[in-house]
Formats: sequence, structure tokens, C-alpha cells
Amino acid sequence: MRKVNEIFYSLQGEGHHTGFPSVFVRFSGCNLTCPFCDTSHEEGIFMSDDDIIRAVNLYTAGWIVLTGGEPCMHIDNEFVRMLRRATGKKVAIETNGTFPVPEAADWVTVSPKLGIDGVAALPLRAERADEIKVVDLGQDLEPYFSLPCRLTDTFMYLQPCYVADEEVCRANRMRTIRRVLADPRWTLSVQLHRFLGIP
Repeated sequence: MRKVNEIFYSLQGEGHHTGFPSVFVRFSGCNLTCPFCDTSHEEGIFMSDDDIIRAVNLYTAGWIVLTGGEPCMHIDNEFVRMLRRATGKKVAIETNGTFPVPEAADWVTVSPKLGIDGVAALPLRAERADEIKVVDLGQDLEPYFSLPCRLTDTFMYLQPCYVADEEVCRANRMRTIRRVLADPRWTLSVQLHRFLGIP
């Protein structure tokens, strides 16, 4: 049994697969407490693997996104392989990187929280990142380029921090745009789902 916060169908709103129809499996809980976290993920119900598969198979999307909270608290290689086999879909994982990441995943997004005030400095245990997605809070960005999970072809995304205050949010966006323009090793990631008003 795995504690699941929600399963829903939407468009991927961030990073490399922005716009892709995807089934999101959001697991409950996280080992970090980020002051900017915009996801209510603590609540949930326990679901069997068969229940998760049935829920995912209600949708025709080609991708399953395992997210949270922190999904790697709940999943392993066997679970990812079973999902792929039972659904015929590709599996992406969105993780903070502080747990080992199942090698069977088709895509791994690591969103590390280095150098952010109020966030525990836990070691990164992810060994691979197809993309690194960083929430821009004005922190030093150079350490993200020397992460052990970064490969030669890892995509680097910098994302403005979303807050409810529209003026602050706009200022955050403009800062991130300036930083990306100043360092083209980064690509801008925006939360497209917020602009579209979808989950």
C-alpha cells in the first residue's frame, strides 16, 4: 500500500515536457519543508498497486508523472517497471533528489534545494537527472552545474518562484528572466498550468 494524495489528468506545466498530456500520481508527504512549497500534499489515502494502475488506465496519456511531496519515499524499481508494463505508458519522476531514484524511470526531473534558507541541507542521492529544475529565489546558481546527478546532456531549467501576491510574482518572473538571459546555460521554465488555470 502506498499513500497517494491525488491522481489527476492534465498537461505537464513545467520543464522539458511542458504541454504533454500526463497522468499525475501525487504521493503524500515530503522529507523537506520548503518555505515556498505551493503543493498541498500531506493528506492522502492508502492505495494498492492495482488501485493505482486502474486509476492511471482511465486516461489515454502517454506519460505518468510520479510526483509529490517526494515520490521516492514511496516507489522503487519494481513499482516503476510494473507501472510501465501494466499501462504501456512512460514513467517520469519529479524528485528533490535526496532519495535514490529508480533506474527504470523513463525521465527523471531533479529539483534540488541547495543553498535555500530554511531548507535542510540533505545530501543528494539521485544518480541521474534528465533535467534539473531549480526554483529561483536569488540563490547562487553555480553549484547546480556541479551536481553529481548532472550528465553532459542534462537540461537545466530555471523557474520563477510562484507566490500569491501578483506584484511579487511578477518581480520574481522578471528576475528569473534576467538571470536566464545573463547565463544561457539555463532555459526558462514557467508554470504553464497557472497561466491556463488548470491543475
